[in-house]
Amino acid sequence: MAEMVVSVLRKLAVIMANEAQYLGGVAKKVERVQRELTRIKCCLQDADSKRKRDERVQNWLNELRDAAYRIEDATDTFFFHVGYTDARSLQKLRRLCNKPRDLYFLHKLGTKLDDIQNQLEEISKSRVTYGFSDLKDKSKAEPNVIMTHRRATYQEVDETEVVGMQADKNKILELLHTEQTPRRAVITIVGPGGLGKTTLAHMVYKSARADFDYHVMLSISQQFSLTDLLGKMLPKDSTRENQTVGDLVNKLRSFLSTKRYLIILDDVWQDDLWNQLKDALPDDNNGSRVLMTSRTLDVATSVDSEMKPYELKYLNDSESLDLLLKKALPYQEPNKKCPDDLFQLAQELSNKCKGLPLGLVVLGGILSTKGPSYTAWERVLETINWNLDSRDCMPILAMSYEDMPYYLKACFQYLASFREDHVIKANRLIRMWIAEGFIPLEGRPTIEIMAEYCLEELSKRSMIQVLSRSTNGLIKHFQVHDILRYLAMNEAGHENFVTVFSQVLAGKKPDGIIRRASLQAQEKNSQFIEYVGPNTRSLFLFDTDGYFQRSLHCSNFRLLKVLEIVGNIRDVIELKSLDKLIHLKYLGLRNCTTKRFSFHGMKSLETLELRETRYSKCNGLWTISTLKHVLVDYSSAIRELPKGTPISNLQTLKWVKFRDVCDAKLPNLRTLAIENYSGEWVSMNNLFQTLRNLRKLKIDCSGKIPMDIVYPKALSNYQNLQSLYLKGEWPENVNVEASLLPPQIIKLKLKGSRLNHNPMPEFGKLNSLKKLFLGKRVLTDNWEGPIICPKGFHALQYLKVMDDKDLTVAQGVMPKLTYLKAKSIISVHLPLELQHVAIERKSR
Repeated sequence: MAEMVVSVLRKLAVIMANEAQYLGGVAKKVERVQRELTRIKCCLQDADSKRKRDERVQNWLNELRDAAYRIEDATDTFFFHVGYTDARSLQKLRRLCNKPRDLYFLHKLGTKLDDIQNQLEEISKSRVTYGFSDLKDKSKAEPNVIMTHRRATYQEVDETEVVGMQADKNKILELLHTEQTPRRAVITIVGPGGLGKTTLAHMVYKSARADFDYHVMLSISQQFSLTDLLGKMLPKDSTRENQTVGDLVNKLRSFLSTKRYLIILDDVWQDDLWNQLKDALPDDNNGSRVLMTSRTLDVATSVDSEMKPYELKYLNDSESLDLLLKKALPYQEPNKKCPDDLFQLAQELSNKCKGLPLGLVVLGGILSTKGPSYTAWERVLETINWNLDSRDCMPILAMSYEDMPYYLKACFQYLASFREDHVIKANRLIRMWIAEGFIPLEGRPTIEIMAEYCLEELSKRSMIQVLSRSTNGLIKHFQVHDILRYLAMNEAGHENFVTVFSQVLAGKKPDGIIRRASLQAQEKNSQFIEYVGPNTRSLFLFDTDGYFQRSLHCSNFRLLKVLEIVGNIRDVIELKSLDKLIHLKYLGLRNCTTKRFSFHGMKSLETLELRETRYSKCNGLWTISTLKHVLVDYSSAIRELPKGTPISNLQTLKWVKFRDVCDAKLPNLRTLAIENYSGEWVSMNNLFQTLRNLRKLKIDCSGKIPMDIVYPKALSNYQNLQSLYLKGEWPENVNVEASLLPPQIIKLKLKGSRLNHNPMPEFGKLNSLKKLFLGKRVLTDNWEGPIICPKGFHALQYLKVMDDKDLTVAQGVMPKLTYLKAKSIISVHLPLELQHVAIERKSR
């Protein structure tokens, strides 16, 4: 509840600071509402702690929430009508003095604020009735989240963090490798949610995949498409568009024929899934295996009558305590014991979880935020509403949620907008959070850094599952466990924060005004759009086929801040009146086909992301001064950037043609991706000289890389460049040298270089290099020798070699390596802490 009140108070503070002189008498009304909200805010912590024990308190909070929403709607609607969004357009408000239409909307705003003020006074008086105390908001001191000891980069499952599953892993591996069952066999791991089935499946997959000719692991949600599932089981380079289920079954069967394969399907709910898939998976008596995880025995008994389901057990008391302490004291030395004064308390806490790993992990996350304090840990034990009759971890999860500062609660609830098992890209989510205004700037250099801290805090509390990290240690991709997603949906629904349309809710009209909507149903459901109206701030549309008759009237959502559409490339979506969305800050279209649209009139847009999206033209983009991130796959519709006027806020620009950007002024650009580059290095060099803040550079050459890029030492002049991607043939008669590359390079990716010499000795000299990706055809087809890494690579953590060449790594080289993927390995002396090895062909 506090997150909504604080958000509105921030909005009112901006209005009073920037616009009071232009609002006349209405400014005093804004100030009165602001004062009343501030008084009420002081008791929110006390009220929030009582809401689940007293229905009257919950009703009081609901009234306050509705009043806060009304304030936000009234101010945003006023600025929509007068065509104003922020302090950069103050002169526009001066029109209020002489335009009757704007005076009318100003009067209307004042009338609404009077009504809201009366409502707030009634709410404030009732504080005494419920006996709320004016307590300091606990979140006030918490924006400065401190993050230390980030976990290793590119981590899938760190088995040192897993407790009690090694024996289970070994038993499953025996079933996968037994020669006594040459037929195709289906193995099922069964157990309730939160028991660790997915973790076990990942451990098995990591250890077993090298022994199979083809392998893939996929998550199956309650709502899934058979067409999508079959398509994802095929190799990435297979054609999947315009394919029927029958086409995909035949294609997959043909591809897997004669191959020994491993297919892992995680979180299967439908007991008839196997009957839909089995015809696509040939049985050639070569030891192929299918591994499924499920919560129900019905799934297990329906797939393979000869294979007994593997029922995963709960952790015993000793294992439970071990796992809890690993999470509660994460920075403690491995061999150091739990402090004596906490040991008995830790035992009591771990026993409450009754062996459920998810509950232990989340509880450990709560304790880790308290520090090794007996008083704090005892308070946790006394506070949680333990369910002693079952292994339900919801009380623990609820405790973790209630323990969050107000801004983190909003960030967590927002995760309900994404589909089950959705892989969420951290940068994308962070930009949505910022667009919504969830992130306070207090104590941090930039709002982006604070948002990264918020995401890290969710990870620290074990509320998200990190899938990968970038070379600088920041979260890159993550997922939300389905139980935690249920918690987010429950809290978001309770607060009228996010309304999720799914198969369960299809056709059912939700209660109240919809603030944020997410359409996640696989089936067509066109009437949902009738429920979404002018008060909606975020709109998520997944699998758009047939939802709104191929057009979306954006003027119906005039206060929208975030619009995310993940569609079907075959379905043409027309975004009508897009330029009317003056509050829109984030626009994402993925896997869509859309017609021409205009950005003229949009004043607030910060992020434009068009990925795997076809469109004809978009006009007026560069008239938007607030733009920070422009990410497109096909730049043909992105017009030339203006030459004279600096685009001061732009930080990310990808992909664009060089001719469209060569004369632009981009003083704060940090990421640049250029496509179809074919020369003009003098102009490019002139551009780069102005990009003092550039950190990431991608250049996709249409043929050969012009010699001027790499010689004489052009790239090495860019001291701040940390990430470099070059696609194209390396210049002839120029050997790769470390001195030709940026000195502080952390990430290097080459593709199609066709080198006639081994570049690894020179790459090994790059002391800051953490990630090295060598794509296909980095070496010429005539190269016969192995790729030898004789020395160096002192900081390298990630190595991926896609050429069909042998790899040899000398002893003592790459001491920090945590990820290795190669087609063929002759000799590699791996460090003991290597967490992930992927070899597509067996070692010799």
